[in-house]
Amino acid sequence: MDLSVVLPVYNEEESIHELTEWIEKVCQSHNLSFEVIFIDDGSSDSSWVMIKDLAKNKKFVKGFRFRRNYGKAAALHTAFLGAKGDVVITMDSDLQDSPDEIPDLVKMIKEDGFDLVSGWKKKRYDSFLKRFTSRIYNGTARISSGIKIHDFNCGLKAYRNEVVKSIEVFGEMHRYIPMLAKKAGFGKIGEKIVAHRPRKYGVSKYGFDRFIKGYLDLLTIGFITRFGKSPMHLFGSLGTLMFLIGFIMAGYLGIRKLVFINKHLRAPLVTDSPYFYIALTVMIIGSILFLTGFLGELINRNSSERNTYLIKDRVNI
Repeated sequence: MDLSVVLPVYNEEESIHELTEWIEKVCQSHNLSFEVIFIDDGSSDSSWVMIKDLAKNKKFVKGFRFRRNYGKAAALHTAFLGAKGDVVITMDSDLQDSPDEIPDLVKMIKEDGFDLVSGWKKKRYDSFLKRFTSRIYNGTARISSGIKIHDFNCGLKAYRNEVVKSIEVFGEMHRYIPMLAKKAGFGKIGEKIVAHRPRKYGVSKYGFDRFIKGYLDLLTIGFITRFGKSPMHLFGSLGTLMFLIGFIMAGYLGIRKLVFINKHLRAPLVTDSPYFYIALTVMIIGSILFLTGFLGELINRNSSERNTYLIKDRVNI
């Protein structure tokens, strides 16, 4: 199979039929064998009814339905496990991403040899605040990751199937899939300017808190990328350094006391010096950090890395 189109859905009943027809038209006109995978992320409207209705008449339509709203990352993770196409394309279900971009994205993966191609909505139909905060967020992500793409959060992306089978998208990490792919060894990451269409139905499901979560997730993915498999490298190093600083401070106080005694002078009590309590505190913090790294290594070696999401229903799977 040439292509799997992954569509996370959350209360998008108005656009599902129109989007499916559009994808079908584009894929058939370019002779692409394809499947469309819907993931209903706990919708409260009739989205799942629409998906089941489509699946009865169109065998290329497949679907999962979560028991509750787990988030976009969970939806993508579940769909990636079942995707069979050589190329996997993700898009939003609100018709703001254009299926007309599909042939060029497939070409960039199959013919140009990219592992992942991220869409870039250069011209956006969003508010000034959303565009401004997005620029700051994407600039920070570029600097921290070293990946030179403009729109990390664009829902329209294309992947080689091997990529989606090699990464685990969890929490809110759908924003940082390029980083996860790079960490997994897929370094050929490209970018394509794509059309951003005005919202035709409904309202945005994201609030201002997405930007706060975005930066927190950036810190998380930075830590996981560098120290996820070896937390002792971070916590152990910091703990050892702090313990040594505290030990040197305490040693200085001890040597100072011995010098006073050797010269037959009245030696001040070590506990009278504020440096003693500072040294003690630094040594305790260092020990705690070291133990944190040690416990992190134990947990990392014995925990499962897979997430499980409760699927309520499915069609054509």
